[in-house]
Amino acid sequence: MEKIIFFSLVIPILGFVLYLGASAIMKGFSAKEANRDEKNKTEKDINNSEIDLNLENKERLSEELNNLNKLLKSGVLTQEEFEKAKKKILDN
Repeated sequence: MEKIIFFSLVIPILGFVLYLGASAIMKGFSAKEANRDEKNKTEKDINNSEIDLNLENKERLSEELNNLNKLLKSGVLTQEEFEKAKKKILDN
């Protein structure tokens, strides 16, 4: 009789503890997957912003070289001054 009462109390308690453990493990897996997705998204955003910055820098560089070329053609700069300015721009 005592064994029946003992097992009728222990088995539901053990089942509840196992349920809590399994649900905690599943929440951990879900959180890990969410963090992985967020990390991948952040890395993609960083890469895209770096690409955008590189394009902006190239466009700005191109504009500066075009302006220098216009100044050379209009006679404001000498060939020597043009070469120095071009080298300064390209070295930065």
